[in-house]
Amino acid sequence: MANAREIKSRISSVQDTMKITNAMYMISSSKMKKAKKILSDTEPYFYNMQSAIARILRHIPDIQHPFFSVRHLIPTEERKIATIVVTGDKGMAGAYNHNITKMTEEFMANTPGHHKLYVLGVVGRQYFSKKDVDMDGSFRYTVQKPTMHRARMISEEVIRGFLEREVDEVHIIYTQMQNAMAMENVNMQLLPLKKADFKVGQVPADIYQEEIVLSPSADVLLDTMIPNYLTGVIYGCLVEAYASENNARMTAMQSSTDNAKAMLKDLSIQYNRARQAAITQEITEVISGAKAQKRK
Repeated sequence: MANAREIKSRISSVQDTMKITNAMYMISSSKMKKAKKILSDTEPYFYNMQSAIARILRHIPDIQHPFFSVRHLIPTEERKIATIVVTGDKGMAGAYNHNITKMTEEFMANTPGHHKLYVLGVVGRQYFSKKDVDMDGSFRYTVQKPTMHRARMISEEVIRGFLEREVDEVHIIYTQMQNAMAMENVNMQLLPLKKADFKVGQVPADIYQEEIVLSPSADVLLDTMIPNYLTGVIYGCLVEAYASENNARMTAMQSSTDNAKAMLKDLSIQYNRARQAAITQEITEVISGAKAQKRK
């Protein structure tokens, strides 16, 4: 058994580690709450934007627009698929980054076509740089502070590639926080848009529809509204991923703190036993010495 000095040194080391993990828990908690507030403040605008697009599609359900072009004539094996992958800038967040990279690899393996990755986050870039994948290096942004400007830069690049037929599909893979205990990895298709996502269906003849005036035309309005809508969707994904990362880090740090407390409890017991053994040994030596002196 280790002596009391070694055990005391281990106790001090575990206490220092527990201070760090507890501080990281508090920091992640603050960041997560801030991210959720930012998302709740910006969501209404983009929900209204989605509703406005849905109104246009409801009045003109048969409209043909490039953002809704599925490109059926391109064979499945020849389709060019761009995927935005949102990972973290650092670890110590449990399986957060692993789950995202695993889902991305499964998507590429199970979906025919040529895949191109736009990876956000240092961890993801380092991981996929070691793999044999086509990775674009345009977005070397930190994911620690999602901003509307970065979301707009990303949306402009993928929209340009889609309209110029450099890619046929655009997806985004990120982590969505369901609640404080559950998170879900999501693979969302950004382009081409699906009219069903806007809840556009056949309206019965006897149902009144409000009269709207589209100026200058529906196509021009969609050319302006859809890029803003996609910017909002990407921004929402970045904020959700940021909140999920900090929530995962909170859980990991809480688990580490609990483990440190359990270790301290066991080490305290070992330390007390070592002290008792040392005291017992000293008493035994004193008694043995006294007996020896008495016999002399």
